Formats: sequence, structure tokens, C-alpha cells
Amino acid sequence: QVQLVESGGGLVQAGGSLRLSCAASGSIFSRSVMGWYRQAPGEQRELVATITTAGATNYADSAKGRFTISRENAKNTVYLQMNSLKPEDTAVYYCNAGAMWYTYWGQGTQVTVSS
Repeated sequence: QVQLVESGGGLVQAGGSLRLSCAASGSIFSRSVMGWYRQAPGEQRELVATITTAGATNYADSAKGRFTISRENAKNTVYLQMNSLKPEDTAVYYCNAGAMWYTYWGQGTQVTVSS
């Protein structure tokens, strides 16, 4: 059974920073593309950033220059460092582990940015 457990969300003022973590159980982490997605109230879930097994990264335009995704394979953990946060970054952030034949989601962690 694969489990993804996010942590690090919370309430922060605009301009502040948060670091999200996602710890994966099971044996899939090292062969999965890991990603962070977010969903604001009334909106569809959207991509924030992904990182491949080789460390190549991809960011949504809204995240470029402010967010950094990284992974630590020895700890089966992926991180999302979020700087210069804006109120529009408020959402539930979800961790994803995926490959061609599977995708797994975490339960989400709330990020709230106050103005």
C-alpha cells in the first residue's frame, strides 16, 4: 500500500515562506515522477511543480521564480519551498507520485496566505 503524507502547510502572511514536505511509503518513490498540485475553493486542481527521477523540474508559470521543488530519494521525500507567497497561493496542496501505470495522491495540506 502506497501512502503519501504531506506536512508543512499553515497560515502565513503575504511575502512569507513555507516549505511543504511529502513522505512516501512503499517502494515506488525512486521510480516515480513526484509532483505538487493545488486546489483553491471552487477551482480545479492545478499543477504547481514536478520533478523527475533524474531531477528535472517543471513549474507552472505562477510558481516560476518563487517555488522550488526538490527530492531526497534516501528519505523518500519531496519538498516544495515556497517563497514570496501571495494571497492567490491559498489552496490545498497535494502531493502526487506517478508513472505511466499508476498515480497516487496524498490527503492534502492547507496553505493560507493572508494579505
